[in-house]
Amino acid sequence: MDHGGHGTMTDLPPFTFGRGLEFAGGGDPVFLVGCVLALALYGWGVVRLRRRGDSWPVGRVVAFAAGVLTIAAVMCTALNDYGMVMFSVHMVQHMVISMVSPILILLGAPVTLTLRALPTAARGRKGPRELLVALLHSRYMKVISHPAFTIPLFIASLYGLYFSPLFDFLMGSRAGHIVMMTHFLAVGLIFFWPIMGVDPGPNRPGYIIRMLELFAGMPFHAFFGIALMMASEPMVTTFLHPPASLGIDPLDDQTAAGGIAWAFSEIPSVIVLVALLFQWYMSEQRQARRKDRAADRDGDAELAAYNAYLASLDARGRG
Repeated sequence: MDHGGHGTMTDLPPFTFGRGLEFAGGGDPVFLVGCVLALALYGWGVVRLRRRGDSWPVGRVVAFAAGVLTIAAVMCTALNDYGMVMFSVHMVQHMVISMVSPILILLGAPVTLTLRALPTAARGRKGPRELLVALLHSRYMKVISHPAFTIPLFIASLYGLYFSPLFDFLMGSRAGHIVMMTHFLAVGLIFFWPIMGVDPGPNRPGYIIRMLELFAGMPFHAFFGIALMMASEPMVTTFLHPPASLGIDPLDDQTAAGGIAWAFSEIPSVIVLVALLFQWYMSEQRQARRKDRAADRDGDAELAAYNAYLASLDARGRG
């Protein structure tokens, strides 16, 4: 099977979706278009800022590009082929697209860049920028960014999908597979968005609360991985019959998938925790500088008042 730029995978014979729809291979074109479009729009925003003399941190550009490229790596290459027949490879795709890619994308602050790059509409009118601001402050965004929504959604996306017939149903067609992977990405973005706190949003708790939100969801993620590793039989039917040429046992492959899910519950947590601690440190530094400037102003005012008082005493003495 030719994979258009990725060589011929002679070890992986042609295979079909559950409903007999042939999988073309070589990665998913929908995600490829999405990745190219995301990079192009982000680049347009950065160029627009630079042309008018505004700066944009290089680190944010690198983080966003890395986030998009991680999506491309798991969805737009031959890895996507193996993810259709091997539970372990599918789990790598799931973990990357739901936990690694969202963190990197959010560190790139795409919403902040959009707000700065879009022009302000004329008085009395609403342009794209004004509509985005209204959306960010809407009741809808308050609901979907609240921990009471994000944490259950994050957990349900694991247990409700893999431990029900829904997973096999979605894996049975190309459209279902795209919907499922898009869902994983969206859930990751929604879960980490209020925690990362780089872009503006309706729910911005303190740093301690953000850390608690982070660690509230991770144990369930680890338990999911353990459940897969401890299972005595395959949990989903999609991966029951892998190509014979791969020489893998479905149950062993599922155990490996569980180990991957368990390991990924630790790695992103460390990345986010480091980012939160750095943000907290920078916030404290900014507050300290503001207090110092305020103290300097107050000190100057007190000194000026004291000098004025001495001058008035001197004037009285001369009078």
